[in-house]
Amino acid sequence: MNTDALIRSSRRTVLIVEDEAVNRELLSFILRDTYDVLTAADGVEAVELLEAHPGQIAMILLDIIMPRMNGIEFLKRRGADEALSRIPVIVLTSDKDAELETLKLGALDFITKPYDMPEIILARVRRIIEFVEDRQIIQDVERDALTGLYTRGFFFEYCRRLPTPADGERRDVIAVDVDHFRLVNEVYGKGFGDELLGAVAEGIREVAHDGFGIGCRGDVDLFYLLLDQRDDYEAIYNHLMERVHALGRQTNVRLRMGVYRGVEAARPLEWYCVAAKAACDTIRGNYARTVVVYDDTLHERELYNERLIADMENAIAEKQFIVYYQPKYDIRGDAPKLYSAEALVRWIHPELGFISPGAFIPLFEENGLISKLDDYVWRQAAAQIRDWRDRLGVDLPVSVNLSRMDFFDVHLKDRLLAIVAENGISVNNFVLEVTESAYSQNMDQMLKTVGELREAGFHIEMDDFGSGYSSLNMLCVMPIDALKIDMKFVRNVANSATGYRMVELVIDMARALGVPAIVEGVEDEAQYRLMKQVGCDIIQGYYFSKPVDAANFEPLLTKA
Repeated sequence: MNTDALIRSSRRTVLIVEDEAVNRELLSFILRDTYDVLTAADGVEAVELLEAHPGQIAMILLDIIMPRMNGIEFLKRRGADEALSRIPVIVLTSDKDAELETLKLGALDFITKPYDMPEIILARVRRIIEFVEDRQIIQDVERDALTGLYTRGFFFEYCRRLPTPADGERRDVIAVDVDHFRLVNEVYGKGFGDELLGAVAEGIREVAHDGFGIGCRGDVDLFYLLLDQRDDYEAIYNHLMERVHALGRQTNVRLRMGVYRGVEAARPLEWYCVAAKAACDTIRGNYARTVVVYDDTLHERELYNERLIADMENAIAEKQFIVYYQPKYDIRGDAPKLYSAEALVRWIHPELGFISPGAFIPLFEENGLISKLDDYVWRQAAAQIRDWRDRLGVDLPVSVNLSRMDFFDVHLKDRLLAIVAENGISVNNFVLEVTESAYSQNMDQMLKTVGELREAGFHIEMDDFGSGYSSLNMLCVMPIDALKIDMKFVRNVANSATGYRMVELVIDMARALGVPAIVEGVEDEAQYRLMKQVGCDIIQGYYFSKPVDAANFEPLLTKA
């Protein structure tokens, strides 16, 4: 049974408001085989029944001339109440002069006295109830319940039916995204998150009404707006931020806005929205920019990204991805000692040449392909650990990265244990690195999974500590075996007392947790000496070696 039929299969309740007992009984008799019937002798009783049966009454049959509260007074009361105003009213009257006034007050139809045509009365009641319910169904599909904006599907359908702009007129598409909305919900609560979305939606409505414009909620925290071409999109952005600031909360909420200028009929509107969203995404995490216009450079980047996505499977099959290794040195003794290595992936494309990890890793993280690449790197690194042990007699721990997507795999632990077993290596030598930002997303699930991995014998290093949002809070509960300090703490530390003190504080935290502190990004002698002075346990960086392939890493093993 479809939704419409299901709704209509249950009996509706009709409220008859009529001061004449005989008329109430007659109308009840006409309707009771089809509807459940409630009756009231005047407007006061009607209000009481409506309050006692919220959301249950589908129709009101309303007399005009009644004691205490007459029909006109009742209609005025109904018009001032949002919930009551949604209930359709058919007026019962023999007074033609009252019809115009009641129409203005929201009545939808009339039934004239005396009630001598029951089939017509029943047909009018049925028609109005079905009309109102059909309208509500359309509105439910048409409007997003939280923001009141059009839904995504209705927005695209509505825009497709719009007439083509006149000569000389052009339209643009805007995508508006709330930066780190998930964290806003976590920090300030879902209630504030809903208020925030409502405020952005209100700003979009105001922009849309300023000339031609149509807005919708495209996703949880994403909005689209089709509007006449404007010159100053910064002004629109500022208006939306004013709505956010009007909430009166001291927050760091930030919006991002992408614009596609010049929508044309040659492509579907969905394409332009995706393009505007792509422009919007280019400034994720870039607090210096708030508005980006889609241009040829972005288009070329999209084509390039599509090429990388299309070539990824073949690249794995042909082993175009090369695993590089960067050493980590223990500096606690008199002389640095090789401690372990981190496996890092590089892509040598047969046509495009060397592709920066900064180009393909975020791309694969966004579309979920990163899990396939991670699995490839894990297997290559595990085989390399075994090869170095068998050929060189060196058991060197190697750390590999776990991406956020990997934690959605319920078989993650079993997959990793299988890779270790297949290569005959120890779980102690197959170290797992998890970024701090991954802990801050789905924290409960992350902690559970990481705990299970540690119970299976794997060592866990928290990578990029200090780059996320909840570092200090999470340190008390997260299961880790080493803390890797983000390289931004190390850059220019030789010339910054503040930077030096920050590194010192994080190392003190690692000591309090009883785990070694690993500082990455150490590039020169001055930084090395400062890290040793401050009490760092292990360092990684260009000072000792850049990431190199397995063959060029081997001299470091034999020298150790």
